[in-house]
Amino acid sequence: MTSTELTIRDFRPDDAEAVMAAHRAGREHLVFTAEALRWLNARQNPDEHFRVLVAEWDGRVVGAVRCGVVLGTTTEGVGYANGSVLPEFRRRGAATALLAAAERHLAEHGVAALHTWLDDVPGSLAFAAARGYELGRSAQFAGRDLTLPLPPEPVRPAGVELRPAADWAADPRPLFLADADAAADEPGEVPMDALEYEEWRRSVWERPDLDRELTVVAVVDGAPAAFSLAQTDGVDRYWSAFTACRPEFRGRGLTKLAKLESLRRAVAAGYRHAYTSNDTTNAPMLAINEWLGYERCAGERKGIKRLK
Repeated sequence: MTSTELTIRDFRPDDAEAVMAAHRAGREHLVFTAEALRWLNARQNPDEHFRVLVAEWDGRVVGAVRCGVVLGTTTEGVGYANGSVLPEFRRRGAATALLAAAERHLAEHGVAALHTWLDDVPGSLAFAAARGYELGRSAQFAGRDLTLPLPPEPVRPAGVELRPAADWAADPRPLFLADADAAADEPGEVPMDALEYEEWRRSVWERPDLDRELTVVAVVDGAPAAFSLAQTDGVDRYWSAFTACRPEFRGRGLTKLAKLESLRRAVAAGYRHAYTSNDTTNAPMLAINEWLGYERCAGERKGIKRLK
């Protein structure tokens, strides 16, 4: 007689490779490493109530969900839960059990509205709708073959420097200020209007997959004005995690310059595949990506559920 026991439990560091296999299955555009997952699980902010839950089927890890309270916003009671299950174990109850466990955990910590990202495919959207999630905004993934030529650099405005983020290793606060300034008007249901330096340093600057040499900062009069944040898998895949420009410097092409220089550095470092993601309403960034040679490869939708 064959056993089909499903168990939901907390993540252990030795689960990381199996969890990443489920995360990346059918999603080559996702650049996320086992090392980064272990780091995420270890770096705890008590206000986030971060937790990774895994689904184990007859002793095999077949999926996981990462969940927590959204920080950096004045909007209270917002949480997130993002997960995945190996394709061959879908429609067996693992995803349902993972999401339900995440909902219970977050409801216990005051979350009233839960946000999750869904693959923009009929099965994923139907799964969410059947569990009480309403669809929100959409985003698209785009990829680029880095073995193909990059466009030439546009004319650089006088006085603009392009420098690696590593130049701010001793004190990254100026980069945080640029990030917080730019994030305040990013598209989204939840305004990121209350970012704090220590949390930014913990969750962004200290990520093990952040490449500070490939992250490029456009500097005007000695101060960061725009940047392109780069994460990698350390092998051949590059992820453009966040590219933005402070409002007062927009319209000068600084974001385009930073992103192009970051890709040039990635090519020189041996990376062969580049990926990025953008809100489908972010026309300026979508235009920059098209100019850089990115092509759409997948989509996702936000799902939102009221827990209270």
